[in-house]
Amino acid sequence: MAYRYVFGGSGLALMAFGGLLLVREPEPWRIALWLAGGVLAHDGLVAPLVFAAGALCAAAGLRLRGVPRAALIVAGSLTVIALPSLLRPGGVANATVLPLDYPRNWLLAMGAVAVLTAGYAGTRAGVRGVARRRAQGRRRR
Repeated sequence: MAYRYVFGGSGLALMAFGGLLLVREPEPWRIALWLAGGVLAHDGLVAPLVFAAGALCAAAGLRLRGVPRAALIVAGSLTVIALPSLLRPGGVANATVLPLDYPRNWLLAMGAVAVLTAGYAGTRAGVRGVARRRAQGRRRR
């Protein structure tokens, strides 16, 4: 139980340090606005999508409700992290600032999340099916 106080106290200390760094910035409102945008992106987009996916999976009777929700959490987190490079201005004076094709790389990451999710769900369903058939075969004997 004491570890909760340790983690809670260290979290509060880190928040205070971050607040101090924020106040020392020349334009703290810009950083605060960016942080508020992250909270709005999570609460307005990522969380409702995850909730809806869980509700749809439950309504469809799927046992793997956590798999699509986990995939949406990962995809949403990757998207929020990639937003600065995805929303960059068209032309940059210095070509080395953002040298890669970030929209293509983001799409590749989303594709990897989708393929890994489908592979995991298919493998898990296959393993459950094999275990179910084995259990039925043992009952018949």
